[in-house]
Amino acid sequence: MPEGSLQQYLESRLESAAVTYDQLQELLIRLLNYGVLVRDESQTTRELYDRFRRIEPLVVEALDLYGIELHHERKFEYVRLYPPGSRRPGMDQAEEQAFGGSLRARLSQHEVALILVLRAQYDKAVREGKLDDRGFATEPLESIGLAMKNWLGRSLPEKTTERRGVFKRLRQLKLIEYREDDDLEQAEAWIRVHPMIVDFVSNEAIDALTESGTASEVERVS
Repeated sequence: MPEGSLQQYLESRLESAAVTYDQLQELLIRLLNYGVLVRDESQTTRELYDRFRRIEPLVVEALDLYGIELHHERKFEYVRLYPPGSRRPGMDQAEEQAFGGSLRARLSQHEVALILVLRAQYDKAVREGKLDDRGFATEPLESIGLAMKNWLGRSLPEKTTERRGVFKRLRQLKLIEYREDDDLEQAEAWIRVHPMIVDFVSNEAIDALTESGTASEVERVS
């Protein structure tokens, strides 16, 4: 292939969408660095998401060259990548679907346990019709802690730094939102659970959690 022909081919496909080659590169780099793109997070992500919508087929083709799967949730306006070898959302183990600095990142047992409980709490909010207009479920930290004890027989990390680290990791994965790190020390603090938690954790893992209610299930699904 003559030098420059690939870029010219891409530019010809981008022209009708009013997107430049550099803007395509910017979008791909953002997706690969973060593994997730949520439209409502900021003005920058809003612009990138809207750009993605205009050239989605081309982005999918580019990522497919590396075996990277892309899941686009149009209702709640977010995109998440899955590393090579993963199956589509709802099929893989939670820690196999995590991105953060590299295409595949491992989660700690505290993080896996919290994600499982948050998914179960989110399902409960869905059944009770307690989602906001963006699909978020809002849960008090106290309820999350009680759910951890009831279903898994374990508590949230006692050390402040460790607890903050677990919640910060989930916030980096865009699974939750909260105001300040200091809020995590308050029992009355509230955590907002993003609807993408449903994609992140398989139904099989939740079934195992709710049926057994034992900590050993966390080891089995993680």
